[in-house]
Amino acid sequence: MISAISWIPKGAAKAEPAVAELPSKEEIEEMIKSGALDKSEDNGSEDEDENMDAEAEKQTGDVAQALAVADALGKTSKNKSGSQLEDLTDGLKELDMDNYDDEDDGIELFSKGLGDLYYPGNEMDPYLKDEDDDDSEEIEDMTIRPMDSVIVCARTEDDVSHLEVCWDSISKKNLDSKHARHSLCSTSIQVWIYEDSDEGDSNMYVHHDVIISAFPLCTAWLDCPLRGGEKGNFLAVGSMEPSIEIWDLDIIDEVQPCLVLGGTVVKKTKKGKKKSKYKDGSHTGAVLGLAWNKEYRNILASASADKQVKIWDVAAGKCNITMEHHVGKVQAVAWNHHVPQVLLSGSFDRSVVMKDGRVPTHSGFKWSVSAEVECLAWDPHTEYSFVVSLEDGTIRGYDIRAAKPDQSSESKPSFTLHAHDKAACTISYNPAAPNLLATGSMDKTVKLWDLSNNQPSCIASKNPKAGAIFSISFSQDNPFLLAIGGSKGKLGVWDTLSETAISGKFGNIANS
Repeated sequence: MISAISWIPKGAAKAEPAVAELPSKEEIEEMIKSGALDKSEDNGSEDEDENMDAEAEKQTGDVAQALAVADALGKTSKNKSGSQLEDLTDGLKELDMDNYDDEDDGIELFSKGLGDLYYPGNEMDPYLKDEDDDDSEEIEDMTIRPMDSVIVCARTEDDVSHLEVCWDSISKKNLDSKHARHSLCSTSIQVWIYEDSDEGDSNMYVHHDVIISAFPLCTAWLDCPLRGGEKGNFLAVGSMEPSIEIWDLDIIDEVQPCLVLGGTVVKKTKKGKKKSKYKDGSHTGAVLGLAWNKEYRNILASASADKQVKIWDVAAGKCNITMEHHVGKVQAVAWNHHVPQVLLSGSFDRSVVMKDGRVPTHSGFKWSVSAEVECLAWDPHTEYSFVVSLEDGTIRGYDIRAAKPDQSSESKPSFTLHAHDKAACTISYNPAAPNLLATGSMDKTVKLWDLSNNQPSCIASKNPKAGAIFSISFSQDNPFLLAIGGSKGKLGVWDTLSETAISGKFGNIANS
């Protein structure tokens, strides 16, 4: 499955990502001492070993039984017919293995002909030239150009988690072999490349993978320069663990995140047993939502199953603020695009809360909704509006100017939209076209809505064959490209301008 998608702005990634260096012996020893490589505590380890031994013994018995059955079937088939044996005999006769080492007439091993052929330079040798061409093509494929757009998706398959990194390129190359090579990967955060040419053709392939240690639930891109310079290219990943991992996307084959916010640390007791404890300021539950503040670039907000919302200073690597204004798991957080001190949070307690950092003593504004919150988003075209998607498939829009300071009073939504038959897991505003909203659902559909005058109308709908839809996102640089990820684990990109209704209504914006 693909659980989260993030677009990387054009020009943010390095043209030639560096390759990570292997950890030194001292670093490995330090990792072992700190317990970073431990996946479980000592408690119950003996029972686990016994279970593993029993399972291994069972599998060995199954294999032996399968071999016995295969052998029996083989003997039966031979008894019924000798065709298989005859075919094998004919094949050996054709190979003439007895005379295999004999030289053929007319051919000398050390001849004066092709055996002495040489080329004045490597550039004239067709074999070396082909190898050079392959190398140059490989370098070209791995080079990220300023016009390329990168998509990062958190992907899980067979209980292994990873990041996938891909990008959108203008050039047109044959990438079948590269895609096949990466399709052998298990799961990771994958960096993808989406290619689009002037002829209208498109192609995607994985640029590199980042193996992560836990099931990813959410991602947020940030450019805070954690390793010096003016900007960086990093991805924050929330998972089933209480920690937030931040990975440098400009480094290939990295085995550890460059920064971990919160989480646990393993220490040994006096009796020699290992015991884990939470780090100061850490979440104590899974991290369900992340939001990076584009104005205050060192600030990251997180939502967790521990019912808390936290504000992190990633440059300092610590939690600055912890808020506990929800009574259920917090599913989503979002910063206002125009007033970066204002933060929304949505919870399983069927409420949305807005906090204003400019007035820290204020208790905030609260909206009650009809079901558990799945996702929420601020309208990028106005500072007053936001939408929230719910577990019952409905979408609600709100105008914060109508919010009442008395939280006991119900603030009515600007509109209520029964968008999907199942949970509306994800939403995305179009960054260029006002009132254009995309929604994705467990009902396997993605829909595009015109929200003009607070009277939503569906103007396009699609089943992208991605299974249940968990994450969608419009591109900031190519605003009518919508990335889609779902339960089938295949990243899709929908060119929404290919829909007549979209091109007819918003085509002038695309051409401007």
